[in-house]
Amino acid sequence: MSTFGRAFRVTTYGESHCPSVGCIIDGCPPGMKLTEADIQPQLTRRRPGQSALTTPRDEKDRVQIQSGTESGITLGTPIGLMVKNEDQRPHDYKGDTMAGFPRPSHADYTYQEKYGVRASSGGGRSSARETIARVASGAIAEKYLSLVHGVEIVAFVSSVGNEELFPPTSTHPTPSTNPIFLKLLDTITREEVDHPDYLPVRCPNKEAAIRMSDKIAEFRDKKDSIGGTVTCVIRNCPVGIGEPCFDKIEACLAQGMLSIPATKGFEIGSGFGGCAVPGSLNNDAFVSSVPVAPSQSGVDASPNAPPEPITNGAKPRSNRLKTKTNNSGGVQGGISNGAHIYFRVGFKPPATIGQAQNTVDFEGKEGVLEAKGRHDPCVVPRAVAIVEAMAALVVMDAVMTQSSRQSMRDALQDRG
Repeated sequence: MSTFGRAFRVTTYGESHCPSVGCIIDGCPPGMKLTEADIQPQLTRRRPGQSALTTPRDEKDRVQIQSGTESGITLGTPIGLMVKNEDQRPHDYKGDTMAGFPRPSHADYTYQEKYGVRASSGGGRSSARETIARVASGAIAEKYLSLVHGVEIVAFVSSVGNEELFPPTSTHPTPSTNPIFLKLLDTITREEVDHPDYLPVRCPNKEAAIRMSDKIAEFRDKKDSIGGTVTCVIRNCPVGIGEPCFDKIEACLAQGMLSIPATKGFEIGSGFGGCAVPGSLNNDAFVSSVPVAPSQSGVDASPNAPPEPITNGAKPRSNRLKTKTNNSGGVQGGISNGAHIYFRVGFKPPATIGQAQNTVDFEGKEGVLEAKGRHDPCVVPRAVAIVEAMAALVVMDAVMTQSSRQSMRDALQDRG
């Protein structure tokens, strides 16, 4: 399927070497200010050609709003977004070698088997070019979430190959117990992730960023590739979103993340590291979050209270809870609990490499493939914006679903 979401629905279109890629967004609320300037910054972070560590394909990825707005205001009707492919080189994929051999670990073979025909240049719909539409639509979802709920979504590179920002230790087998990591989740911003000290890798630690950059360059120079991980935090997410049993918020996040090309793993909260410790250490104890009276300066003396649930104007509860720790990653029973939602996504090494590989052609005849074309030696620096976008789409869809439920509940209460 090329459609994601139910209340906020995004349908993407386009292949890597066709005239354009884009999407239709259905369900965007009316009355929100929206222009290309709201969308372009994230596309610029995702676009190719950013550094010597990414594909040299020169795409500006300029977005055009085709429908759904008037005078810079959303109409509530479907929003059409288009980005032109300006630097295609389909001839790189022609000839006996690239056309005749399915690339190892790429989608050439499976697409051929599934559809009986495939896009012979650049992987077609399996190419990361398709993610342009995700990033563009995610920027729109994120603007609404920020305006209405104060939601903040920030992702960063946490590993490249065996170079990790927070390697597991006997004291902290998972970053969820590491106070430095938890502080980072509280404070990290996109501006910091994109600081010159951390570019082009987007790892928010100068020494680690240098090690990761050197690692990518090492594999690039060998015409090889390397994988890595991206960590993402969602702050100020409303309490109560997520639909048990099959649309739990972490299940929807996992689906969204694992639909991104080249992904191979997803963990939330303490993740796999939390599986190695007892429940007495992994459980998140509850503590009271009773609002404290404002100080004389007018500043709330209890700034760490979790976000309010979606109430649609109803009076919020006065006595609420929060957790002392956050090994759960902000989700319990598939429902957000108000703490930071954080997770990590694993990306495999890009499949297309320039090294000679012994393989077989589509007819099963042995041969050697030396792939051509322009490809990233590691996808994680550019995947940061894609992970943020998919997180925004998941949260937006869940917020709209919960808002609908709460509106109907409030209507019943109003009638006694």
